[in-house]
Amino acid sequence: MVRPIKNVVRQLPRRHKITISGISLFLLLLVLWPSERATASRNLANAELLELGRPYPLSLNLQDEIIENSVQQNYEWISYEVRSGDNLARIFSSLGFSAQQLYRITQVEHEDILRRIHPGDTLQFATTEDKEIIELRYELNETESVVIRHGESGNYESYSESKEIESRLEFAHATISSSFWNAGVEAGLTQSQIMNLADLFGWDIDFALDIREGDRFSVLFEQNYIDGRFVGNGKIVAAEFINQNETFRAVLHENGNYYTPEGKNMRKSFLRAPVHFTRVSSSFNPRRLHPVTGRVSPHRGIDYAAATGTPVMAAGDGRVVESGYNNLNGNYIFVQHGERYVTKYLHLSRRHVSRGERIRQGQIIGRVGATGRVTGAHLHYEFLVDGVHRNPRTVELPQAESLPQDMLPSFTGFAEQQMVRLQNRQRVYLALNQN
Repeated sequence: MVRPIKNVVRQLPRRHKITISGISLFLLLLVLWPSERATASRNLANAELLELGRPYPLSLNLQDEIIENSVQQNYEWISYEVRSGDNLARIFSSLGFSAQQLYRITQVEHEDILRRIHPGDTLQFATTEDKEIIELRYELNETESVVIRHGESGNYESYSESKEIESRLEFAHATISSSFWNAGVEAGLTQSQIMNLADLFGWDIDFALDIREGDRFSVLFEQNYIDGRFVGNGKIVAAEFINQNETFRAVLHENGNYYTPEGKNMRKSFLRAPVHFTRVSSSFNPRRLHPVTGRVSPHRGIDYAAATGTPVMAAGDGRVVESGYNNLNGNYIFVQHGERYVTKYLHLSRRHVSRGERIRQGQIIGRVGATGRVTGAHLHYEFLVDGVHRNPRTVELPQAESLPQDMLPSFTGFAEQQMVRLQNRQRVYLALNQN
């Protein structure tokens, strides 16, 4: 028979009794001593007295994200690349999903986007062991995705998800030795960036005629990153082009347009050249010998030698006043720009606009050809002011609207900072590459 604890303790030596008493007193003090004196009296006053032997429920306040992460560990992610001829029904069937699941998925707000999938796109499914779709992700581009998720209500919910783009400034510089295009490639610019740079200064520089050996340019542009991963180049932020010792500068405004550091619009009413990067075979010359007849024949325009089919752009906004054909000019187009200006485009292989049609600057209106009295494929381009032929290369072009006066102070200060940054990068670059 088990003896009572009291009898056991009573028979212990005195030394052991003193030790047990000390430990018991210490434990009692630990239990009763408050951890926070400032709140002990309040907590004790409001505490509910617990009854011995009565069960009480215990609630645990766990963070939702911990629960969610633990549940998601049971998901299986399936990645599917869309193939030619695929549609949602075929994709769901091939992955073992039911028609009912497809129906429920297509009842969400973004279902129209999901129906416009293209070959090469990727769909990602998070599923449970019993093939229940918990989440569907469709990446629209590098930064945007559509997410369809199984909600608490039992229905699917959709939303757009965007990743933050980090833009870093990069610098490029080159001195032209053979051609502008080659210089841009050697500077590390992409084809798109080279074309954008030419478009930016294309109202002031004829890149087919005006480029010279020794011309140079500097460019400050954006490079975009997502989660530290390079995803592509952004816009040109600031640029400088020195052409035949004349300096042109441009700075990007927050409105998306480019201006000189003084706030003048880089855009003009007319482009200097209606074609891109082509060799000029004949310049403006009133005493020029005609290549066919051999007689002195005023050449009141510029000939741009280019392959048949090269796009020809409208130099400015206007209205087509003539679009036809004759034995001398071949296929030709005349465009009226306001009351004072007319541009003419001759020897085209094709005409894309008709008489009376309104056109916009940069719009492709025809193609280079060899129709009419010519010796080879080229575009003959003329520029008239008040009915008088002017040299398209040197004529002063009307300026587009500049920044309003109330916006100038903030922009000029910003532009100065950008140009200082551009010059500093240029000095570092030249110092590192001077040998």
